[in-house]
Amino acid sequence: MDILEIMKERHSVRQYKDQAIEPSKREEINSLINDVNAESELSIQVFYDEPKCFDSLMAHYGKFENVKNYIAIVGNKNQQETAGYYGEKIVLKCQELGLNTCWVAMTHGKSKAEIKKGQKLLIIISLGYGITQGVPHKSKSVAELGKADQRTEWFDKGMEAVSLAPTAVNQQKFLFELKNGNVTAKNLGGFYSKIDLGIAKYHFETVTGREGTLFLCSKVFYYKNCTVWFPCERNKCRKKRYRYRCIRWRL
Repeated sequence: MDILEIMKERHSVRQYKDQAIEPSKREEINSLINDVNAESELSIQVFYDEPKCFDSLMAHYGKFENVKNYIAIVGNKNQQETAGYYGEKIVLKCQELGLNTCWVAMTHGKSKAEIKKGQKLLIIISLGYGITQGVPHKSKSVAELGKADQRTEWFDKGMEAVSLAPTAVNQQKFLFELKNGNVTAKNLGGFYSKIDLGIAKYHFETVTGREGTLFLCSKVFYYKNCTVWFPCERNKCRKKRYRYRCIRWRL
């Protein structure tokens, strides 16, 4: 199925059937998470048949029911945008597999995620077979989310994907801009807006497949004879153990 169609079909779901996720689908999810962790330096962990995290007053307040599977995204405090970007990659894969999900910020109990020194639980994603497929979320218009010095079909398609990106309380506090052939994206502030921006960037990049420019600061790893780039949220990185430079993120 076309990735844009998957985005259109995917909606937040909070109530789930008492139906286990098949071993074959678990294997696909586990494999993707392993790949994502290696690429992103996040510590994403998935838990199956574990209902305690959502057996809490906060979860009931969030109207969650029968959540027995979830994905915990763990990382350092500066990896929120990265968490949104790679978390959405997993979410859309789950949708492709016929599963339902919901991004969960605070309306859950204690997870079983392993959190090391310097890390924190950034966000959780509920997972399973929904009682329903959910309903479309309220979205801002493409004109409100992006602006361009000239209209292009690929940018409009990318912005359609951005409008489908799930965000905290449907706030969509980000702005994409096409200028002189380059694309920039910025977060306008708000509740969990850095994670939201990461989700929106993944939508834009995946759908367009075109050469634009989202400026990210990226760190360079040297592994054997390969140079590997990983996104970093800060424009000015000063960690001594890595060498950083600002590059153009080609779309």
